[in-house]
This record gives sequence, C-alpha cells and structure tokens, in this order.
Amino acid sequence: MTLGKSSEDYLEAILILHQKRGSIRSVDLAGYMGYSKPSVSHAVKNLRTGGFLVIDENGCLCLTENGRTVAEKIYERRQFFMEQLIAAGVDQETAEQDAHQIEHAISDLSFQKLKEKAQQTN
Repeated sequence: MTLGKSSEDYLEAILILHQKRGSIRSVDLAGYMGYSKPSVSHAVKNLRTGGFLVIDENGCLCLTENGRTVAEKIYERRQFFMEQLIAAGVDQETAEQDAHQIEHAISDLSFQKLKEKAQQTN
C-alpha cells in the first residue's frame, strides 16, 4: 500500500499523541487533527488494512512496526525542516506550515543529503 500525504499525517499524529499521552483512541486523534470522527474512522480502517495500525482490546490505536517506521521518518523530516527554517530566521508558525509541506514532497535521497550537509556544518 502506497501512503499518501493524508495517511502519513495520520501516522505522524498517532506517534505524537502516543508520545504525549500513552494510549490513544480514534476520538483523541479526531480532536488533535481537527477532523470529524467518520473521517478518522475511515482513515484508521485504511491504515489497519494496510498493516500500519492495529486496535487493541481496549479500542486504543497502536502503530505496527511498519507504521512506526513511517511515522518516525515523517516526524524526523518535520523536525529537521522546522529547525532549519527557524535557524534561517523564519517565524515558528510559518516554519511549522512549510515543514509540513516539505516533509511530504522531498525524496529520501534529497533529505539524506540535506541532513548530511547540515551535520557537516554543525
């Protein structure tokens, strides 16, 4: 299953919420993302079908190993680009918005090269 921007956003949000709160449910995800419960339910179903997510016996959302890998990759990109943009003088809000767009658009190769270059200059 190829993930689109929306699915990646859901996985990243689940990762972030899990780090903040521990166990989370679909209703928590809906509130965090500002989406309707039916929209979240549909996305959760697709992520479960794709093998990125499971729901435990208490109704809590849990990332699979594959889901966690994708979520961590996207989250790392967002953090990297936010840091770079803020260091360049971009305000926090704009940096967050731009980093969110860049994280989905950049190839793995380009991201790795930028990350290596940033590490060399530090």
